[in-house]
Amino acid sequence: MNSSTPAIDVQGLYKSYGDKLVLDGIDLNVAEGTVFSLLGPNGAGKTTVVQILSTLITADAGEIRVAGHDLHRNPEAVRAAIGVTGQFSAVDGLLTGEENLIMMADLYHLGRREGRRRAAELLEQFDLVEPGKKMAMTYSGGMKRRLDLAMTLVGSPRIIFLDEPTTGLDPRSRHSMWQLIRQLVAGGVTVLLTTQYLEEADQLADQIAVLDHGRLVAQGSPEQLKRLAPGGHVRLRFNAPEEFALAAQALQATAQDDDALVLQVPNDGSVHSLRALLARIDDASLEVDELTVHTPDLDDVFFAVTGQPIANDTTDEKVTSK
Repeated sequence: MNSSTPAIDVQGLYKSYGDKLVLDGIDLNVAEGTVFSLLGPNGAGKTTVVQILSTLITADAGEIRVAGHDLHRNPEAVRAAIGVTGQFSAVDGLLTGEENLIMMADLYHLGRREGRRRAAELLEQFDLVEPGKKMAMTYSGGMKRRLDLAMTLVGSPRIIFLDEPTTGLDPRSRHSMWQLIRQLVAGGVTVLLTTQYLEEADQLADQIAVLDHGRLVAQGSPEQLKRLAPGGHVRLRFNAPEEFALAAQALQATAQDDDALVLQVPNDGSVHSLRALLARIDDASLEVDELTVHTPDLDDVFFAVTGQPIANDTTDEKVTSK
């Protein structure tokens, strides 16, 4: 559900706290009906971006339009179009799942009948019909996150900010949340996602922006970003030492394990490059026992553009508001 008008358009975003510059001229363009992921190491400014775009704090400078509205001139219109799910759950453990949703409906002034209808609809959508009758303090982590996201959707927002939505979840609950996010996007919702899980960004994001020290250091689709990182190669394993020795001479390997009879040959993993390598193997009449392709992943990209591995963010402010 893309259109010529972006869901989020940011030009020259600056934010500082005292003499600490947190955001240094950020430009973002998020298409409607897509997932846009912000990645970055500790203190990179990811959550600060979310807080500014969701009107929780103000920017020092920058042109910002969210859902077609100028954030500075019309913040109320922006708030009406967005939903925010913070890293820490906003669920009230002393209320049932249904009561949490009805409470949100009351805050949106939906009216008693419409609020109950919307709560029932979301409990069904998020597979919480039976748990919805129980106090939220009895829920598992995955159930609480589903309810948290359902609460964000009570007002039918066009744009959702998800700040680390699967932190602390087990793999099964994380995959369940991913499926819910995909369903929302298929229905036309735009998602801006901050995450510490590179696999999550790889699985969900149409576009990724990498922040480092308040600046955008890389931006593009997951596949485009992976091409920025070095290290693509093909791993070849041989059964016979003589075949291994011949291959080491013929294939220009960059690394080899003499004991395991394994060679590592540079290759970007494209069809063209693989075909060329197979032709060289065939021309040399080599018998390869096993061939494995390794292409750079987002971990490689992250290290290449920031010079450090990704780690849990403990210095950015955390979004807790709905």
